[in-house]
Amino acid sequence: MDEQFSMLFVLVEAGGILAPILFILVHFLRQFLFIPVAIICIAGGVLFGTVFGTVYSLFGLMLSSLLFFMLIHRMPKTHQKLSTIKKRWFGEYRNLTVAQIAILRLIPFVHYHLLSFCLLERKKSFKEYMKGSWLTNFPLAFFYTTFGEFISRFTPTILVIILFSLSILVYLLREKMAVIKWNEFFNAA
Repeated sequence: MDEQFSMLFVLVEAGGILAPILFILVHFLRQFLFIPVAIICIAGGVLFGTVFGTVYSLFGLMLSSLLFFMLIHRMPKTHQKLSTIKKRWFGEYRNLTVAQIAILRLIPFVHYHLLSFCLLERKKSFKEYMKGSWLTNFPLAFFYTTFGEFISRFTPTILVIILFSLSILVYLLREKMAVIKWNEFFNAA
């Protein structure tokens, strides 16, 4: 992990005026390199400061969301796998709200593209999906870019309290009803 982080710093620092473009490209390729989103956002804060780091991270995350939207329908096995994981983690008839997805994106060990899939099930059109992606990616980019240096100083107790607080927020912001089709309800029984 440290090697990837060091490589990112060297790549961006050597880029000069092209550094923001290289950073956005690394953000875009992060999913193929298996680098967590949080690490890239923290690096953006260190390299570019809070404002520009957040903007560049948000731009990279939006490109990643765009790629996901364009490819998920062309990859039926991946679509089915994400659907199965969603049902196992969140339940058959549970749809996450946009606020829940935004909060879950702040938790580092929740899969980024699983949450994009949940957002896609809620917002089917391209325009609505991209709007929802922006609303859910902004807190992620801002939080990790701004508070990146402080997160490393948190004690395990504070981290547990933060994760517990985020879990409570996810529960409070849930959709309070589930719609089950007539045929599905009686076939299940």
